[in-house]
Amino acid sequence: MNRRDEQPRQSLVNKFRLAWRGLRRGVRSESNFFVHLLMAAMVIAAAGVLRCTLIEWCVLVLCVAAVLATEMLNTAIEHLAKAVSEKRNPFLADALDMASAAVLLASAGAAIAGTIVLGHRIGILLSWWS
Repeated sequence: MNRRDEQPRQSLVNKFRLAWRGLRRGVRSESNFFVHLLMAAMVIAAAGVLRCTLIEWCVLVLCVAAVLATEMLNTAIEHLAKAVSEKRNPFLADALDMASAAVLLASAGAAIAGTIVLGHRIGILLSWWS
Protein backbone atom coordinates (compact mmCIF):
# COMPACT_ATOMS: atom_id res chain seq x y z
CA MET A 1 0.00 0.00 0.00
CA ASN A 2 1.49 3.37 -0.97
CA ARG A 3 1.14 6.74 0.70
CA ARG A 4 -1.47 7.93 -1.77
CA ASP A 5 -3.78 5.08 -0.72
CA GLU A 6 -3.36 5.86 2.98
CA GLN A 7 -4.21 9.58 2.94
CA PRO A 8 -7.37 11.24 1.67
CA ARG A 9 -6.97 13.77 -1.12
CA GLN A 10 -6.35 17.28 0.11
CA SER A 11 -8.10 20.34 -1.23
CA LEU A 12 -6.10 22.94 -3.10
CA VAL A 13 -6.73 25.42 -0.29
CA ASN A 14 -5.32 22.98 2.27
CA LYS A 15 -2.26 22.32 0.10
CA PHE A 16 -1.55 26.06 0.00
CA ARG A 17 -2.15 26.30 3.76
CA LEU A 18 0.43 23.58 4.34
CA ALA A 19 2.88 25.22 1.94
CA TRP A 20 2.55 28.54 3.84
CA ARG A 21 3.06 26.62 7.10
CA GLY A 22 6.26 25.16 5.66
CA LEU A 23 7.42 28.61 4.61
CA ARG A 24 6.80 30.02 8.09
CA ARG A 25 8.57 27.08 9.75
CA GLY A 26 11.54 27.38 7.41
CA VAL A 27 11.90 31.13 7.93
CA ARG A 28 11.60 30.82 11.71
CA SER A 29 14.04 27.93 12.04
CA GLU A 30 16.82 29.15 9.75
CA SER A 31 18.77 32.32 10.61
CA ASN A 32 20.38 32.40 7.15
CA PHE A 33 16.93 32.89 5.64
CA PHE A 34 16.73 36.34 7.23
CA VAL A 35 20.07 37.27 5.67
CA HIS A 36 18.75 36.21 2.26
CA LEU A 37 15.50 38.15 2.81
CA LEU A 38 17.48 41.27 3.78
CA MET A 39 19.62 40.97 0.65
CA ALA A 40 16.48 40.42 -1.45
CA ALA A 41 14.94 43.60 -0.03
CA MET A 42 18.12 45.54 -0.82
CA VAL A 43 18.16 44.21 -4.40
CA ILE A 44 14.50 45.12 -4.91
CA ALA A 45 15.06 48.61 -3.52
CA ALA A 46 18.13 49.12 -5.72
CA ALA A 47 16.27 47.87 -8.80
CA GLY A 48 13.48 50.34 -8.11
CA VAL A 49 15.82 53.28 -7.57
CA LEU A 50 17.88 52.41 -10.64
CA ARG A 51 14.74 51.97 -12.79
CA CYS A 52 15.51 48.49 -14.03
CA THR A 53 13.82 47.29 -17.20
CA LEU A 54 11.23 44.51 -17.21
CA ILE A 55 13.82 41.94 -18.31
CA GLU A 56 16.24 43.07 -15.62
CA TRP A 57 13.47 42.79 -13.00
CA CYS A 58 12.74 39.27 -14.23
CA VAL A 59 16.40 38.27 -13.91
CA LEU A 60 16.65 39.73 -10.40
CA VAL A 61 13.38 38.20 -9.18
CA LEU A 62 14.33 34.77 -10.56
CA CYS A 63 17.72 35.01 -8.83
CA VAL A 64 16.10 35.95 -5.51
CA ALA A 65 13.56 33.14 -5.87
CA ALA A 66 16.31 30.61 -6.68
CA VAL A 67 18.32 31.55 -3.60
CA LEU A 68 15.29 31.49 -1.28
CA ALA A 69 14.08 28.18 -2.73
CA THR A 70 17.49 26.50 -2.33
CA GLU A 71 17.75 27.82 1.22
CA MET A 72 14.32 26.37 1.98
CA LEU A 73 15.31 23.00 0.49
CA ASN A 74 18.54 23.07 2.49
CA THR A 75 16.53 23.71 5.66
CA ALA A 76 14.15 20.86 4.81
CA ILE A 77 17.08 18.48 4.31
CA GLU A 78 18.58 19.58 7.63
CA HIS A 79 15.27 18.86 9.41
CA LEU A 80 14.97 15.51 7.68
CA ALA A 81 18.53 14.56 8.64
CA LYS A 82 17.79 15.36 12.29
CA ALA A 83 14.66 13.20 12.14
CA VAL A 84 16.51 10.27 10.57
CA SER A 85 19.40 10.06 13.00
CA GLU A 86 21.03 12.01 15.80
CA LYS A 87 24.21 9.97 15.39
CA ARG A 88 27.06 11.01 13.13
CA ASN A 89 26.39 9.52 9.72
CA PRO A 90 28.81 10.19 6.84
CA PHE A 91 26.04 9.85 4.24
CA LEU A 92 23.87 12.41 6.02
CA ALA A 93 26.89 14.67 6.45
CA ASP A 94 27.56 14.47 2.70
CA ALA A 95 23.91 15.20 1.88
CA LEU A 96 23.91 18.22 4.22
CA ASP A 97 27.16 19.51 2.71
CA MET A 98 25.77 19.12 -0.81
CA ALA A 99 22.59 20.97 0.13
CA SER A 100 24.69 23.78 1.59
CA ALA A 101 26.75 23.83 -1.60
CA ALA A 102 23.54 24.25 -3.61
CA VAL A 103 22.74 27.37 -1.59
CA LEU A 104 26.29 28.61 -2.13
CA LEU A 105 26.05 28.10 -5.90
CA ALA A 106 22.64 29.77 -6.13
CA SER A 107 23.84 32.69 -4.01
CA ALA A 108 27.02 33.12 -6.06
CA GLY A 109 25.09 33.01 -9.33
CA ALA A 110 22.55 35.51 -8.00
CA ALA A 111 25.32 37.82 -6.78
CA ILE A 112 27.01 37.73 -10.19
CA ALA A 113 23.75 38.34 -12.07
CA GLY A 114 22.78 41.10 -9.64
CA THR A 115 26.17 42.76 -10.01
CA ILE A 116 25.88 42.68 -13.80
CA VAL A 117 22.32 44.04 -13.87
CA LEU A 118 22.68 46.66 -11.14
CA GLY A 119 26.22 47.57 -12.21
CA HIS A 120 24.97 48.21 -15.72
CA ARG A 121 22.18 50.41 -14.38
CA ILE A 122 24.65 52.37 -12.22
CA GLY A 123 26.87 52.81 -15.29
CA ILE A 124 23.94 54.27 -17.22
CA LEU A 125 23.06 56.57 -14.31
CA LEU A 126 26.66 57.83 -14.12
CA SER A 127 26.91 58.18 -17.94
CA TRP A 128 29.70 55.62 -18.22
CA TRP A 129 27.85 54.21 -21.23
CA SER A 130 24.41 54.59 -22.76
